[in-house]
Amino acid sequence: MPSAVWSLRRRLLAAILGASAVLWLASLGTLTAIAWQETGEVFDDALEESAYMLLAAGGELDARGLLAPLPPPAQDRVRRVDMQYQLVEAGRVVQRSADAPARPFVAGFGDDHGFADLRLDGERWRVFVVRDAARGFEVQVGQRAAKRLDILEELAEALWLPALGFLLLLALVCWWLTGRVLAPLRRTAAALAAQTPNDLAPVATDGQPRELLPIVGALNGVLARLDAALQAERRFTADAAHELRTPLAGLHMHVQLLQRQHPALAASFGRLRQDVGRLAALVDSLLTLARLDPLARAQLASGELALAPLFAELAAEFADEAARRGIVLDVALAPQGAPATVRGDAQMLGIALRNLVGNALRYCPAGSRVELRAGTRADKAWISVCDDGPGVDAASMSRLTERFFRVLGQEEGGSGLGLSIVRRIAELHGIALRFGPGLDGRGLGVTLDWPAAPWSA
Repeated sequence: MPSAVWSLRRRLLAAILGASAVLWLASLGTLTAIAWQETGEVFDDALEESAYMLLAAGGELDARGLLAPLPPPAQDRVRRVDMQYQLVEAGRVVQRSADAPARPFVAGFGDDHGFADLRLDGERWRVFVVRDAARGFEVQVGQRAAKRLDILEELAEALWLPALGFLLLLALVCWWLTGRVLAPLRRTAAALAAQTPNDLAPVATDGQPRELLPIVGALNGVLARLDAALQAERRFTADAAHELRTPLAGLHMHVQLLQRQHPALAASFGRLRQDVGRLAALVDSLLTLARLDPLARAQLASGELALAPLFAELAAEFADEAARRGIVLDVALAPQGAPATVRGDAQMLGIALRNLVGNALRYCPAGSRVELRAGTRADKAWISVCDDGPGVDAASMSRLTERFFRVLGQEEGGSGLGLSIVRRIAELHGIALRFGPGLDGRGLGVTLDWPAAPWSA
C-alpha cells in the first residue's frame, strides 16, 4: 500500500510551532516563578515598612493598658495592601486590625525583627515582627499567602489572551516565512513541469539554495544520462533504417526480375514484393519518426501553406491507387468558408495528410468513398479525412496513435506507425488530433483542428 502524501511545509511548521509552544510554556513558567519571587519581595517590603510605621505611630498605653489608636494614615496604608496588624504586649494582643486573629501571630519570637511563615486557623500567613524593647511591645504585621496568589491570578488573567494572540501571530508569521523559504522548491518544480517530454535540458542552478543544489545536480545527471540514451536510440534507429533502404531497394529489384524470369512463380514473387514493400514502408516510417522525435516546435519551418496546391498534389498522387482499389477519392476544399492557407511546416503537414489518406485507402474495401476536406469552425481551421469503410471500435480508437498498434481483423498489412507520425506532427504544431465517425455515420473520420485562426481566407 503506497504511503500517504505528506507536506514538508506543514511538518516544518508543526516542528517550529511545537518547539515555540514548549519554549513559550517554559518561559511562561519561568516568568511566573520570577513574578512570584518579585511579588513576594515587594509584599515583604510592604510588611516591613508597615510594621515600622505602626511601631512609630503607636502611642502610649492608656489607663487600661491599651495603646492609643493608630493615626488614620497608618491604618489606611495597612488596609490598602490587605495586611493585618497586631500590637502585642507581654504575649497578649492589645490592639489589632479588624480581620487580625485575637491571639498573636507569633508567640515568643526570638529576634528583634524578622519574618515568619506560619499556618493559623487553616490559612497560611507571612508575618513580619519588630520589637520595641524600650516600650515593651512588638508589632506583628501579617498577610495571607492566598492574597499573593490572587495577585498572580489577576496577572495571568490579564496576560493569557495577549500571550495566546502572540502565539497565533507567531503561527501566521511562521506559515508565511516557511512559504517564502520553500519558494525555490516551487519554482524548481514549476520549471520541471514546464518542460516537455522531449526537452531534457538541465535545470538551471543559478539562484538555487545550497540545500537544493545536490537534488538539482542529481536530477540534471539523470536528465543528461536519459538524453544520451535517447539520442543513442534515435541515432541507432535512423542509422539502421537508412542502411536498410539500399538493400531493400536492391531486394525489390531482384524479386521483380525473378518474377519476370519465372512466370510460374509470379504469384509467390508478387507476395514477396508486397512484403518487401511493407518492409520498405516500415523503414521509411522509422526514419520519419527518428527525425520527428527530437524536434521542437521552434525548429519547424513554419509558414503560410496554401491548401489548394497541396490538395491537388494529393489527389494526383493517390489517384492511381484509389482507382486500382475501386475507391472514390474526393479531394476538395469546403464550398464555403474554407481557408486558403494554414500556418505550419509544409513538409510535415504533407507527410501527415499523406499518411491519413493512405491509411483510408488501404483499409477501406472496394466501392468505398474517401473525402479530404478543409474548412473553418468558430474561426478555427480544420482539415479532415473521412471514409465510409468498416470503421474502428471504441476500444481500438483510443489506441490508434500508439506505435505499432494495428486493429485486429485487418487483412491489409501495415506498420502501425502512420497515425503515430500524424500525432507527433500535430503535437509539434499544437494541433488537436480528433477521431470520430466518418461519412454518413460510418467508417472513420480523422480531423486536424488548428488552435486559433492561423489561416487566411
